[in-house]
Amino acid sequence: MSDLGPLGVHVPHAAGSGSAALVREVGDALNARLRQLHEQLLEQVPDVDRIACVLYEERDDLLKTFVNSTRAGEAIKGYEFRLADSESLSKLATSRDSRVLDDIPAAVQGNTMHSIWLLKEGYRSSLTVPLYDREQFIGFLFYDSRKPAAFTPEVQRNLSLFSTLINMTISNELNLVRSITTSAQVAREFANLRDFETGGHLERMAHYSRLIARDLAESYDLSDEYIEHLYLFAPLHDIGKIGIPDSVLLKPGRLDADERALMETHVQKGIDVLERLIGEFGLQHLPDSSVMRNVVAGHHECLDGSGYPNGLKGEEIALESRIIAVADILDALTSHRPYKEPWTIEAAVAELERLEAAGKLDADCVNAVKRHIPEVEAIRDRFRDG
Repeated sequence: MSDLGPLGVHVPHAAGSGSAALVREVGDALNARLRQLHEQLLEQVPDVDRIACVLYEERDDLLKTFVNSTRAGEAIKGYEFRLADSESLSKLATSRDSRVLDDIPAAVQGNTMHSIWLLKEGYRSSLTVPLYDREQFIGFLFYDSRKPAAFTPEVQRNLSLFSTLINMTISNELNLVRSITTSAQVAREFANLRDFETGGHLERMAHYSRLIARDLAESYDLSDEYIEHLYLFAPLHDIGKIGIPDSVLLKPGRLDADERALMETHVQKGIDVLERLIGEFGLQHLPDSSVMRNVVAGHHECLDGSGYPNGLKGEEIALESRIIAVADILDALTSHRPYKEPWTIEAAVAELERLEAAGKLDADCVNAVKRHIPEVEAIRDRFRDG
């Protein structure tokens, strides 16, 4: 049974980077690379109508749609599926074997979103290849065809090189991202950064950001690739606080003007740290590095221009910055701080609405939170600070 089933130009975070078109450009680099490989593959194997990669998140046992090249029809997006819920895929993940389905309509039951989609789109046969990085399972590569029994042994041999290239491309991208985030985590620990940067806070930020982005995916035409990068980069947002003294960072009372000015320098300090990391790993010209920059540089900007450090307004603020801003405030309100007890979700949402009405926060992002209160509560409860 079939269940389920980063490389281009630098984009600055300045004016206009919040537009949907630019978001697609920034968040679609691996998709574009996969489409190029697909075009090359078609010269040898013309019956491959779709190539797609799903990533595996071991902590949640989730397979998540990531990148795809779909020649015709509608691509499936924003889909998650527990690996343990598919016996056949679980076996593939451990055995390292590939799987061929010669007759998809006869093999699937149409009881999952993915299988329903496969039947609707008219796919008749498929090849599933598990992906690995240093012996660790990281996801699956799916080849689909509208022709029955398209994946003969000869075709599988022809696809083996492409599978290896795709596996290497995705592994390299993920390793670069992990290098950045791991280095940032080491910097936090070295600086003994506490409270604001607990593991729970970073997990909540990542999950809140992904929750908002997935809600906006259809209206903003966000790719799964963009959403995954935002999820991975969200924990970097306050990395600059490693340079703020504890006397200011953990002060239980209201900051005075000088302390507030010092606290606000954490954004530029974060940009400096991130630029150093980007330089160390040679990511200057990767479009996903602009998402990283925007996560750090723009999450304290306000739509009315009253934010810092650059006083950007409206769509001068990148979408990822607007998403992170709402996620950050939501978590700050609902979490314990040295100067306050946690607010209820209801009170926090009311404050987000007030800030939206005052022209500070993006209405779409706030409404996304309001549409997913049960999921917000689940994230808060799952990643509570110990």
